[in-house]
Amino acid sequence: MDATPPSLLDLTSYLLAQTGRRARGRLATRLAERELRLWHLSILAALADFGPHAQRELAERLGIDASDTVRLLDELSRGGLVERTRSTTDRRRIQVTLTPAGQATLADLRNEAAAVQDEVLAPLSPAERAQLHQLLLRVFTADRT
Repeated sequence: MDATPPSLLDLTSYLLAQTGRRARGRLATRLAERELRLWHLSILAALADFGPHAQRELAERLGIDASDTVRLLDELSRGGLVERTRSTTDRRRIQVTLTPAGQATLADLRNEAAAVQDEVLAPLSPAERAQLHQLLLRVFTADRT
Protein backbone atom coordinates (compact mmCIF):
# COMPACT_ATOMS: atom_id res chain seq x y z
CA MET A 1 0.00 0.00 0.00
CA ASP A 2 1.36 3.43 -0.97
CA ALA A 3 1.45 5.72 2.05
CA THR A 4 2.06 8.87 0.02
CA PRO A 5 -0.88 11.29 0.25
CA PRO A 6 -2.29 11.76 -3.26
CA SER A 7 -2.25 15.55 -2.85
CA LEU A 8 1.56 15.38 -2.58
CA LEU A 9 1.76 13.44 -5.82
CA ASP A 10 0.25 16.51 -7.51
CA LEU A 11 3.28 18.59 -6.48
CA THR A 12 6.15 18.42 -8.96
CA SER A 13 8.46 19.88 -6.32
CA TYR A 14 7.60 17.00 -3.99
CA LEU A 15 8.25 14.42 -6.72
CA LEU A 16 11.59 16.07 -7.58
CA ALA A 17 12.64 16.16 -3.92
CA GLN A 18 11.74 12.54 -3.25
CA THR A 19 13.29 11.24 -6.47
CA GLY A 20 16.42 13.31 -5.78
CA ARG A 21 16.61 12.02 -2.21
CA ARG A 22 16.47 8.41 -3.39
CA ALA A 23 19.05 8.98 -6.14
CA ARG A 24 21.35 10.81 -3.72
CA GLY A 25 21.04 7.98 -1.20
CA ARG A 26 21.92 5.37 -3.80
CA LEU A 27 24.95 7.32 -4.99
CA ALA A 28 26.05 8.05 -1.42
CA THR A 29 25.96 4.31 -0.68
CA ARG A 30 28.16 3.56 -3.69
CA LEU A 31 30.60 6.30 -2.76
CA ALA A 32 30.74 5.13 0.85
CA GLU A 33 31.99 1.75 -0.38
CA ARG A 34 35.08 3.68 -1.53
CA GLU A 35 35.16 5.73 1.69
CA LEU A 36 34.12 8.83 -0.25
CA ARG A 37 31.17 11.20 -0.03
CA LEU A 38 29.29 13.41 -2.47
CA TRP A 39 31.44 16.43 -1.55
CA HIS A 40 34.54 14.47 -2.56
CA LEU A 41 32.95 13.82 -5.95
CA SER A 42 32.06 17.50 -6.27
CA ILE A 43 35.63 18.60 -5.57
CA LEU A 44 37.13 16.11 -8.02
CA ALA A 45 34.62 17.12 -10.71
CA ALA A 46 35.27 20.85 -10.18
CA LEU A 47 39.02 20.35 -10.47
CA ALA A 48 38.59 18.23 -13.61
CA ASP A 49 36.16 20.65 -15.23
CA PHE A 50 37.68 23.99 -14.20
CA GLY A 51 41.33 23.12 -13.58
CA PRO A 52 43.50 23.85 -10.54
CA HIS A 53 41.98 26.18 -7.97
CA ALA A 54 43.04 28.13 -4.94
CA GLN A 55 41.65 26.25 -1.95
CA ARG A 56 39.48 29.21 -0.84
CA GLU A 57 38.07 29.73 -4.35
CA LEU A 58 37.23 26.05 -4.62
CA ALA A 59 35.27 26.27 -1.37
CA GLU A 60 33.41 29.33 -2.65
CA ARG A 61 32.68 27.77 -6.05
CA LEU A 62 31.14 24.69 -4.44
CA GLY A 63 29.50 26.45 -1.50
CA ILE A 64 31.44 24.44 1.08
CA ASP A 65 32.49 25.91 4.41
CA ALA A 66 36.24 26.64 4.40
CA SER A 67 36.97 24.36 7.38
CA ASP A 68 34.99 21.52 5.78
CA THR A 69 36.94 22.05 2.56
CA VAL A 70 40.23 21.64 4.42
CA ARG A 71 39.02 18.36 5.93
CA LEU A 72 37.76 17.06 2.57
CA LEU A 73 40.99 18.02 0.84
CA ASP A 74 43.00 16.35 3.61
CA GLU A 75 41.06 13.14 2.92
CA LEU A 76 41.53 13.41 -0.84
CA SER A 77 45.23 14.21 -0.39
CA ARG A 78 45.76 11.15 1.80
CA GLY A 79 44.25 9.08 -1.00
CA GLY A 80 46.60 10.67 -3.52
CA LEU A 81 43.64 12.10 -5.46
CA VAL A 82 44.57 15.78 -5.16
CA GLU A 83 47.75 17.68 -4.54
CA ARG A 84 48.02 20.94 -2.60
CA THR A 85 50.91 23.32 -3.08
CA ARG A 86 51.68 26.89 -2.09
CA SER A 87 51.05 29.42 -4.83
CA THR A 88 54.25 30.75 -6.35
CA THR A 89 52.71 34.24 -6.62
CA ASP A 90 51.09 34.41 -3.16
CA ARG A 91 52.50 32.15 -0.45
CA ARG A 92 49.27 32.53 1.55
CA ARG A 93 47.28 30.74 -1.15
CA ILE A 94 47.05 26.98 -1.40
CA GLN A 95 46.65 25.66 -4.95
CA VAL A 96 44.70 22.40 -5.38
CA THR A 97 45.32 20.17 -8.40
CA LEU A 98 43.75 16.91 -9.48
CA THR A 99 46.30 14.07 -9.71
CA PRO A 100 46.27 11.28 -12.30
CA ALA A 101 44.93 8.97 -9.58
CA GLY A 102 42.20 11.54 -8.93
CA GLN A 103 41.32 11.62 -12.61
CA ALA A 104 41.05 7.82 -12.69
CA THR A 105 38.95 7.77 -9.54
CA LEU A 106 36.68 10.48 -10.93
CA ALA A 107 36.13 8.40 -14.08
CA ASP A 108 35.09 5.46 -11.88
CA LEU A 109 32.80 7.68 -9.81
CA ARG A 110 31.17 9.09 -12.93
CA ASN A 111 30.44 5.51 -14.00
CA GLU A 112 28.87 4.86 -10.59
CA ALA A 113 26.78 8.02 -10.92
CA ALA A 114 25.67 6.99 -14.41
CA ALA A 115 24.66 3.56 -13.10
CA VAL A 116 22.57 5.17 -10.36
CA GLN A 117 21.02 7.49 -12.92
CA ASP A 118 20.15 4.49 -15.09
CA GLU A 119 18.49 2.77 -12.11
CA VAL A 120 16.47 5.83 -11.13
CA LEU A 121 15.41 6.66 -14.68
CA ALA A 122 14.75 3.05 -15.74
CA PRO A 123 11.00 3.67 -16.20
CA LEU A 124 11.74 6.26 -18.90
CA SER A 125 12.68 5.73 -22.54
CA PRO A 126 15.92 7.24 -23.83
CA ALA A 127 13.95 10.07 -25.47
CA GLU A 128 12.07 10.76 -22.23
CA ARG A 129 15.35 10.79 -20.28
CA ALA A 130 16.81 13.33 -22.69
CA GLN A 131 13.68 15.47 -22.47
CA LEU A 132 13.66 15.31 -18.66
CA HIS A 133 17.32 16.29 -18.59
CA GLN A 134 16.74 19.29 -20.85
CA LEU A 135 13.74 20.46 -18.82
CA LEU A 136 15.55 20.10 -15.50
CA LEU A 137 18.61 21.85 -16.90
CA ARG A 138 16.43 24.77 -18.00
CA VAL A 139 14.85 25.03 -14.52
CA PHE A 140 18.23 24.64 -12.81
CA THR A 141 19.87 27.29 -14.97
CA ALA A 142 17.01 29.77 -14.56
CA ASP A 143 17.00 29.30 -10.78
CA ARG A 144 20.73 30.17 -10.55
CA THR A 145 20.43 33.60 -12.13
